[in-house]
Amino acid sequence: MTISPEALALLAFLGAASGFLNVVAGGGSLLTVPALVFLGLPGPVANGTNRIGILLQSLTAIWAFRNRGFSAFKLSFTLSLATLPGALAGAYAGVRLEGELFNQVLAGVMILVMIIMQFQSSWKTNEQVQERGAISRPRLIAGHLLMALAGIWGGFIQIGVGFLIMPILSRVMGLSLVETNMHKVFIVAFFSIVALWVFASQGQIVWLLGGALALGNVIGAYFGVRISVARGERFIYWTLNLTLIAMIAKLLWDA
Repeated sequence: MTISPEALALLAFLGAASGFLNVVAGGGSLLTVPALVFLGLPGPVANGTNRIGILLQSLTAIWAFRNRGFSAFKLSFTLSLATLPGALAGAYAGVRLEGELFNQVLAGVMILVMIIMQFQSSWKTNEQVQERGAISRPRLIAGHLLMALAGIWGGFIQIGVGFLIMPILSRVMGLSLVETNMHKVFIVAFFSIVALWVFASQGQIVWLLGGALALGNVIGAYFGVRISVARGERFIYWTLNLTLIAMIAKLLWDA
């Protein structure tokens, strides 16, 4: 396929928006994966190409959080390990999801995420958070078990996985929003390495397009950490919802 400079610039711009959204809340891949599909990539290739930026944005966010004094790598690592079996299984399923079925699944995911977003404020403003470092054993066990399920979705299609991970960390484990994002980016980085390896081994990545996305993702992730909580959340909320509606209509029309 022919890749124009305009397409690379568009992907870098969308990557920056995606990186910001992914770190602060989630759903950034709802912008980038459909964009790759619209540029002509088959579903699995778009899914795999998107993982380059996801990995680099997550590594950037880990570094930025640590520089601001937020890191708890032991807990982040055990939660990440819980996602490993599911991420492997999900990624191998993802490379086989092709054509119209991918578009239909993607549209269904977008609708589901929009529904979840309606209840987003109920867990982002959780007042019963634990003191930093004080997580009870039942909360830890429940969090790890649920994270294993989140890993399946993260490996499979990635889109909207932040909306699964954040309630687990915030509502189930009782962490503050900043700690939630701190662990989330580590977990996503971990299973993104697994998923990227699977997609690359199947030849399902266009590296040039992925590099353009990654450049934007890194920039967006850096500023996402600096903000850490969603300022101007109402604007982002409505912009994302309108974008989702347009993408859902396009995907269903094509299907």
